[in-house]
Amino acid sequence: MAGPGASGSDVYDVYDVVVVGAGAAGLNAALVLARARRRVAVVDAGQPRNAPAEEMRGFLSRDGMPPAALLAVGREEVAGYGVDLIDARVDHIDPGFLVHLAGGPVLHARRVVVATGLRDGLPEIPGLAERWGRDVLHCPYCHAYEVRDRPLGVLGTHPGAVNHALLLRQWSDDVVFFPHTMDLADGEREQLAARGVRVVEGAVKWLVVDGDRLRGVELAGGRVVPREAVFVFPRMVPRDALLFGLGCARDGNGWVTTDRFGGTSVPGVWAVGNVADPRAQVVTAAGQGSAAAFAINHDLVEEDVRQAVEAHRAAATAVTV
Repeated sequence: MAGPGASGSDVYDVYDVVVVGAGAAGLNAALVLARARRRVAVVDAGQPRNAPAEEMRGFLSRDGMPPAALLAVGREEVAGYGVDLIDARVDHIDPGFLVHLAGGPVLHARRVVVATGLRDGLPEIPGLAERWGRDVLHCPYCHAYEVRDRPLGVLGTHPGAVNHALLLRQWSDDVVFFPHTMDLADGEREQLAARGVRVVEGAVKWLVVDGDRLRGVELAGGRVVPREAVFVFPRMVPRDALLFGLGCARDGNGWVTTDRFGGTSVPGVWAVGNVADPRAQVVTAAGQGSAAAFAINHDLVEEDVRQAVEAHRAAATAVTV
């Protein structure tokens, strides 16, 4: 990391870009920007969303790779291009892009990329959190192939749960939908029946685990329905405090608004990955980071050209005086 300025203050030399978050989106943005010969710092608090998962899926050439291994390789790659990797939490960002690290120095950036991801809020059902990422799952495209043809369950704890069950029928002939406390409409029951998804009524009490394996779902009345994996739709909460501290606009659902390159309503601030797009898988997030890096570098070039022209004109004026 760069040393403090000559004044002895804790404000560090100016980076072209400070990236907050070292997941796939943040690291890929840093990689492209470093290859464009930009001075880049990546600040990361070490809380990746997919940490509970043993394997990452759907990423060409990286299918089945542990998520932590991908990040380790990514950090090594960007460090090889001179990116400063800083293990810290960003407390807040002031206008003018003074990036305050918790309990530490202040980084000065020309542009900022926020790639802080989101956290998954799980229903308060005993056993759910402990099995999250193992046999309590969310994304069918990430995990359903690994539990194909096995007895699956879907918990009705979210408005999208019925569609979740209808989709999962594609991977198994034995899917049970647990409405839990959800009131199913007649049309939803018809869809589930037509798709071959069995509905088991009753509030879910907890998940039955034996031998470090999920064995079933126990209902409030004591009935246990054997299941080997359960899917649940979490409440996705973006880690977006830094964005809204800078005044970035939100959409009607409360998520930060961005253009197709991740640019926010605040000039100089980009948001990529799950902090802006809850549906982004690892491969998608990496692509978003790359697209943002292209846009950021072009934005910086435009500023560099303006400053060069101004300096050129000032020098020409000085010669003629």
